[in-house]
Amino acid sequence: MSHIVSIQTKIHDTAALRAACQRLNLAPANEGTAQLFSGEASGWNVQLSGWQYPVVIDTLSGEIRYDNYGGHWGEQRELDRLLQAYAVEKAKLGARKKGYSVSEQSLENGSIKVQIAEGS
Repeated sequence: MSHIVSIQTKIHDTAALRAACQRLNLAPANEGTAQLFSGEASGWNVQLSGWQYPVVIDTLSGEIRYDNYGGHWGEQRELDRLLQAYAVEKAKLGARKKGYSVSEQSLENGSIKVQIAEGS
């Protein structure tokens, strides 16, 4: 039996965040304080492709702080790609932890189909 699941993502898991960064060929996320245009933010910093300032993730609340000036300092799609990659990696890590096998397929519309099955 298959099910379709939609996920609204908040980032809490640093292992999945690191895997998402690796998946997107980004520099590894690092913990610290980053300078944004409108001040400082502390948490896990990720430098997205083409972004002037990093995104800063508070893994306790799951919130993301960033300053892309409405797309002038970085395209929203890059953050969307990070959130998508995080959701996929989080699902894969959780499934494998429970002993399930996981496969994925990139779809033409940009979505990623993740299939999780019992057994390895």
